[in-house]
Amino acid sequence: MSEQDRQPVPLRLRTWPTWPRPGVPIAMADWQHPRQPPAEQRGSLVRSAGIVAIAFVLSRILGLVREVILSRMFGTSPEYSAYVSAFRIPDLLFLIIMAGSFGSAFIPVFSGLIGKNERDDAWRLASTVLNLSAIALAIAGALCFVFAGPIVTGIVARGADPGVQEITITCMRILLLSPVFLGLGIAAKGILEGQDQFTLPAFAPVVYNIATILGAVLLGPRYGVYGVAVGVVIGAICHIAIQIPGLVSSGMTWRPTVDLSTPGLREVGRLLGPRVIGQAAFQINFIAVTSLAWRSGEQSVSALNYAWQLLMLPHGVLALSISTVVFPTMARLWESGDRDGMRASFARALKPLLFLSAPAAIALFFFRTSIVQTLFQGGAFTGESTKLVTAPLAWFAAGLVAYAAVEVLTRAFYAMHDTATPVAAGIFIIVLNIALGAALVNRYGYVELAFALSLTTTIEMLILLAVLRTRLGGIGPSEVAWLGKVALASLVMAVICLLLAPLSDRLTTPGELPRILQALIFLVMLGIAGAVYMAASWALKIPELRMAARQILSRLPGGGRFASRI
Repeated sequence: MSEQDRQPVPLRLRTWPTWPRPGVPIAMADWQHPRQPPAEQRGSLVRSAGIVAIAFVLSRILGLVREVILSRMFGTSPEYSAYVSAFRIPDLLFLIIMAGSFGSAFIPVFSGLIGKNERDDAWRLASTVLNLSAIALAIAGALCFVFAGPIVTGIVARGADPGVQEITITCMRILLLSPVFLGLGIAAKGILEGQDQFTLPAFAPVVYNIATILGAVLLGPRYGVYGVAVGVVIGAICHIAIQIPGLVSSGMTWRPTVDLSTPGLREVGRLLGPRVIGQAAFQINFIAVTSLAWRSGEQSVSALNYAWQLLMLPHGVLALSISTVVFPTMARLWESGDRDGMRASFARALKPLLFLSAPAAIALFFFRTSIVQTLFQGGAFTGESTKLVTAPLAWFAAGLVAYAAVEVLTRAFYAMHDTATPVAAGIFIIVLNIALGAALVNRYGYVELAFALSLTTTIEMLILLAVLRTRLGGIGPSEVAWLGKVALASLVMAVICLLLAPLSDRLTTPGELPRILQALIFLVMLGIAGAVYMAASWALKIPELRMAARQILSRLPGGGRFASRI
């Protein structure tokens, strides 16, 4: 599982994926640039994408299993809120130092050196970046370990009871080991992917998740959240361990050097600057939201965490996969000076994303109680816990489309070599979000924090759209008509969900029916709502649905002749 997947409360305004998140989005073929790579290379890319996609799905499934296990063990208890809060500083160190260094900053430079067959310089660069990052992480981690008490009591869990703060301090000190090993893992990932080796990096998060689950199952009952924290550290160790054979086979040679004149280091630093600023800003936002949530009760942090994790399921599958796939194409088109092609590619990415995100948001909003009851309720997760989670989930669901759109919009700016605009917009939105939270949380409670996050993300989406409009042009009549059709189909689905949701909530209440039957009933209700949306889209002749149908039929034996008739 990726670093982002495992973050207990990743309350952020923008998702910055640490790991590649491929998918098989609708109309993917339409995003390809006319100048295709050779057939052999395309076959290799397809195989790599397939491997990473399988690993991604496994990671998501295991991540959901982990959340279900933790919910049954701890519910929305203060102890679990302490565990969630303890991740804030370790995540801050990891994302700023290691993920920033070996993410988008390192891979292009390292790959370029490998591509030019300058392998000696490539390994020197890898060693220097790794050594400098490790030194920075060790110093920062040691300081945080020593000053864990003031950090927790004064910032991370300022409003918590002293006993809960002690749990947070101990968990945080345990978890400070996790960025070290995860950092080595992300370094290995960057090095291997820079040489087009994707299999081991793709399955490293899967191994991480398995170890974390085992830690929760085997150590949690005896040692509580401390046992779960130990499992996280073991998972981080496994994360790097599984990639070591790949590093050995790739011929990596580590050198104890911190030579600042290493070829490529200056370029890595140049690319790293905006990313570090953005990472630091949204991670500070996590910390601020966590601290504010403690003001409204000891279960608030846990409740926000569960609600956010549920939002991340459709967001990860839809927004991250589509934005990841379209980014290289937009970058190539911009580089070649094809502005019209860039605009068309962006539109072909945004349309299927909105087409799929709209019904996902509607389903998440109306069936939120059924979802929480079906997945989490049981054991320590009581009916009261369900109410605590569904309240912020409603606001998160309302912002799902905005969260998804910001992903593609941000990638469009990156494709144009403009990191300043999305970073500046993100920082402004984060400041606005923290100000809203601080002003309203005492009056409206932790639910207001979810409202503020979705509201400010929507504002961010509008800002980025306005700036992008000046560069690529505005929305034409055809796009307006398309949006109207999607809105109408969504309205039809919303009416059906409004009618089905009360029945679904009642039938999925634990104790009413056997668990398996409850899950089946929920899936049937969800399927009916989805079928209504698809039927309305078909009747309105929304092209994304017909395009998907043609692609599916063309892959079935004898389906080609039916695909041509659609």
